[in-house]
Amino acid sequence: MEEFKRLSRDLVAHGAIIDYYQDTIQVPNGNIVKWDFIKHKGAAAVVPVDSEGRLIMVKQYRNALDRDTLEIPAGGLNGESEPSREAAARELEEETGYTAEYMELLLTIRTTVAFCNEKIDIYLAKGLKSGKQHLDEDEYVNVGAYTIEELTEKIYAGEIQDSKTIAAILAYKDKYIR
Repeated sequence: MEEFKRLSRDLVAHGAIIDYYQDTIQVPNGNIVKWDFIKHKGAAAVVPVDSEGRLIMVKQYRNALDRDTLEIPAGGLNGESEPSREAAARELEEETGYTAEYMELLLTIRTTVAFCNEKIDIYLAKGLKSGKQHLDEDEYVNVGAYTIEELTEKIYAGEIQDSKTIAAILAYKDKYIR
């Protein structure tokens, strides 16, 4: 493989969720190029399945799209060293009020490999026990339960467009629904 060499990585802006850098890269033919790089601390998500086999989903406003979206519960790690399983369990309880007796890693995704290092570990959660939501001051989350058929329909109708949610639902369906 031909070699790419990073000559520098310069911080352009530091944000609450991401840091934006401009990288200077020497490409294999010797040319020097500038590439954007978004550094993300990582995230965790969860596919909560209730005793009736329905998936617990959250509906919330997303500023980037200026609309509500239907998603699996998820959130950022509290630092790069936080175990993603702990973050997934925390987000499950915070956003839905549920805790899980059982959790296993379902899959790991990289959301936008062309310019961002965001990694999301997605867990399957079963043995759900209902409790109380613990939303952040700026969070407004509605919780609902859906069948896998309803969610698959929403994916192919374009109603669910969030990549982590699509990957999680289809991976769950492929691995556990026969």
